[in-house]
Amino acid sequence: MVENLGPGQHGDGNWFYLVVDPSGARRWIVRVTVKGQINAKGAPLRTDFGLGGADIVPLPQARDRALEYRRMAKQGQNPRFNSAREVPTFQEIAQQVHIDRMQTWKNAKHGQQWINTLRDYAFPKVGRMQVDSIGQPEVLMCLSPIWTEKHETARRLSQRIKTALDVARSKGFRDGENPVTAIRDDHFLPKVKAKAKHHNAMHWQDVPAFFANLQDRNAKAAKALMFTCLSGARTGEVLGMRWEELSFETRT
Repeated sequence: MVENLGPGQHGDGNWFYLVVDPSGARRWIVRVTVKGQINAKGAPLRTDFGLGGADIVPLPQARDRALEYRRMAKQGQNPRFNSAREVPTFQEIAQQVHIDRMQTWKNAKHGQQWINTLRDYAFPKVGRMQVDSIGQPEVLMCLSPIWTEKHETARRLSQRIKTALDVARSKGFRDGENPVTAIRDDHFLPKVKAKAKHHNAMHWQDVPAFFANLQDRNAKAAKALMFTCLSGARTGEVLGMRWEELSFETRT
């Protein structure tokens, strides 16, 4: 039944809800009024507290947590600071994201690369930390050692850490801004200029013998390569060339 509910808030009684996001993410929340807390108008302050994602926290456990939160609220205790939530580790969240998105990968290799990057550079440093305790220092601890030497890997790593933390927030395990976003917007890491990658080139002294070898071949590919050598045109331009683009009269 839980899996079939559409986007929106679905009540289970006693201000306990299943929240289904448009993206399909599902999480439990409970709305409580902490004894003694009031809003700006002086009325009792009602606050929503996350109880975890529906794919990780089963309904009976979520109901028990909701009951615990209501009891604390009646005693004047704020559940955010007094509850003993079972917050998953970063590695647990990341592995769950990998499994949930397995059907969306372009291919199996791409999906394996996604989790391998986290396995190699994030799990050894923050994998065992509870996901709600990871901030900018912890993210920088993962990114800084490889930011300049393996910049493309570091860039992908930052995106994958951000995804895992975003999912954790959607499941009620985190609050506030994603630390990866703050690191990017505040330019904590230095700018890295992309290193030019040149294609292999034949030594100019070897070109005459190579060109002579092409002249002895009748294949169209050989003739196209000869034209490329003589004209300096790009490979794509030569391969896509049409007869109407040539003038035998003006030799252009």
